[in-house]
Amino acid sequence: MAKPVLSSTGLFGTRPRARLRLAIAVALSLLSLGPLIYMFLLSFQSNNDIQGDTVVLPTHLTTSNYVQAWTDNSFGHYFANSIFVALATVVITVSLSSLAAFAFARYKFPGRELIFYTFLASLAIPPVLLIIPQYLLLDRLHLIDSLVGLVLLYVSFNLPFMIFFLRGFFAAIPREYEEAFRLDGAGTLRVIVRLFAPLSLPALALVSMFTFSMAWDEFPLALTMLNTPSHFTLPIGLADFIQAHGTLWGPFFAGSVIATAPVVIVFVVTQRWSRRGVSLGGLR
Repeated sequence: MAKPVLSSTGLFGTRPRARLRLAIAVALSLLSLGPLIYMFLLSFQSNNDIQGDTVVLPTHLTTSNYVQAWTDNSFGHYFANSIFVALATVVITVSLSSLAAFAFARYKFPGRELIFYTFLASLAIPPVLLIIPQYLLLDRLHLIDSLVGLVLLYVSFNLPFMIFFLRGFFAAIPREYEEAFRLDGAGTLRVIVRLFAPLSLPALALVSMFTFSMAWDEFPLALTMLNTPSHFTLPIGLADFIQAHGTLWGPFFAGSVIATAPVVIVFVVTQRWSRRGVSLGGLR
């Protein structure tokens, strides 16, 4: 029996295309990750070497930059503040957006569509335009220079899109599942926690990742609302480090690596579910 002959398209057409796609993907990855990798390498280099005239890779590695970055200028305290703000924002945002998305997906009430699309319309407003109104609101609530006030602002910023995103997932869950839970005596909260949350885990992981990243990296609002150094978050702490120490680039790069690490860890932990959440969200 004669062996099948591979077509020229399969042998010479598909593989070159695959190689080209791989080369483009690698080039884009290096373009995105190159600065981060170089920052990581420079964080182990002495300040004198960094300030040299030529761009070189570190030859004499040192960890003193990390020690100085963590111990100087209350860096550890800023890190703890950012952890509190980011985690509190994630917990509150996921909880409130899940409840609201369930209501919009399952209940019919007067003004439902108007309220939902009002949430969506708020996404069209540039956040920078709201800084002054938000400052005046927090001032009247006596929450200026407060981490709690900053968390509330971050939650309000994230809620509209997260409600819109989760509503699509919740609406796609068959009603028969919910009815079976309710026949067993489950209330609304149990239905959300025991049924909707497990079935929407990719969406919840994506919401958590985006919310954490935004709350961790945000700078303008934190700079405007926080005045006391003991309340500063990590982005303000890094800016304050440069102001206090000038061009100590080695410790600054080390501090930047420390500041980047939690976001990378969250992405690595949630990427399996969040990647599926992105693909399913596109189908919704």
